[in-house]
Amino acid sequence: MPESLNPSATPGRRVLVVDDDPDLRRFLLQELTIEGYSCLEAASGSEALLQIRSHSLDLVLLDWSLPDFSGVELCRRLRRTRNDTPVLMLTAHDDIRERVEALDAGADDYLTKPFSIEELLARVRARLRRDAAQAEPSTLLRLADLELNPASGEVSRAGTAINLTGKEYELLLLLLREPGRVHERRAILNAVWGEGWIGDDNVLDVYIRALRRKLERPGAPTLIQTVRGVGFMLKQGEVKR
Repeated sequence: MPESLNPSATPGRRVLVVDDDPDLRRFLLQELTIEGYSCLEAASGSEALLQIRSHSLDLVLLDWSLPDFSGVELCRRLRRTRNDTPVLMLTAHDDIRERVEALDAGADDYLTKPFSIEELLARVRARLRRDAAQAEPSTLLRLADLELNPASGEVSRAGTAINLTGKEYELLLLLLREPGRVHERRAILNAVWGEGWIGDDNVLDVYIRALRRKLERPGAPTLIQTVRGVGFMLKQGEVKR
């Protein structure tokens, strides 16, 4: 295997590339291999499921449009079986509703085609660095009736379990570590998406909306507060109507 040309890459990690375009798939496999990753490939959703069931994976690069069923459906199938392998969705869909659909299905991140290989590799490195980080302390984090257990990854509100994607969990964990503190947008992006992240800053708004839908039910106080022109903070607010 070629030596990684990027010292910040995570050599030896296994990545599955799922795309029905053979030229793009070949290109991604080549670039990831040069970076030092061990790569597998699939041209359809059914092939991807077979690879996922047969191998221990660190990341799945998943195309939205596949010949048998969509990448979104593949995400749903994985999450229904409690497979939490991180998924980076590659998609030509840039409508906000479609981004939300991908996140709700269990994708941890998305990248809109056409994309630069530099940005894709940066996203991969950032995702794998976070997974390789030391385990969080087991102290239970709380705000009002919201609880997060860093040891188990479980999140609940008023005793009801809440299922979050990997990225949603990281974002909530960041805010819940310091409730009442205003986190600037750029600081959040750097912490959750990686230092020097060069993607669309609106990704943060997409994830904040997704978190609010899951955490803030009608009749309960709001928890995620927007500080206009600055960023976001976790603080109990008014009852949501």
